[in-house]
Amino acid sequence: MRIAAVIPARLASTRLSRKVLREIAGRPMVEWVWRAAHQSGLMDPVLVATDSDEVAEVCGSRGIPVVMTSPDCASGSDRVREAARQIEADIYVNIQGDEPMLAPDFFPPLLKLFERPEVQVSTLAVRCPPEEIQNPNAVKVVTALDGRALYFSRSAIPFERDAEGAAGYRKHLGIYAYRKAALEKFAELPPGWLERLERLEQLRLLENGIDIYVANAPCDTIGVDTEEDLARAEAMLRARLVG
Repeated sequence: MRIAAVIPARLASTRLSRKVLREIAGRPMVEWVWRAAHQSGLMDPVLVATDSDEVAEVCGSRGIPVVMTSPDCASGSDRVREAARQIEADIYVNIQGDEPMLAPDFFPPLLKLFERPEVQVSTLAVRCPPEEIQNPNAVKVVTALDGRALYFSRSAIPFERDAEGAAGYRKHLGIYAYRKAALEKFAELPPGWLERLERLEQLRLLENGIDIYVANAPCDTIGVDTEEDLARAEAMLRARLVG
């Protein structure tokens, strides 16, 4: 199977201005993401999809392949789908451009799920840190025994009625891989009620009967949305470079 990786990179971010080009440990954020995916050796091509000439110029100067997409794309997934129409592949991996802590070992578990013919969409999760269980920005996921996602929520799910400390909360990481047909189907569907309620686009798939399978990631990441997130990522990546 040919596996293509697409990093949607929008310059107009509302919570942290120009975040995909913000410098972290000497490199723009999007370059850290691209390097992790490229160094896995599992995906070809690995490229950035953007509507910004500035993002394209910065990426081009660093040897990062770029595909230009429409400024009208409503979401990162829509941008991945538009890029997919320019690149032929069997599986497309949607890698968020604000995840600089990704490493090459995140991708094998994500892609290994496609050895199972029933898997159309895959994603990753980790054990949720206790301090993030009640944080609505940390999306929780519950799965069936075979790894099929039952629900994603900003709430703390499952609800632990007896409060015995037994619930194994899992935090979802926003990396997805789609078979081509599933990506096309997703982009054609209108946003659903649950998606609009929780502001989680993956719920569009579940609402329409398209299963998402969840693999375990090797560790947690830092999705950069604030200056504080940026500072934490900077400290950890500088430590990684020294190590």
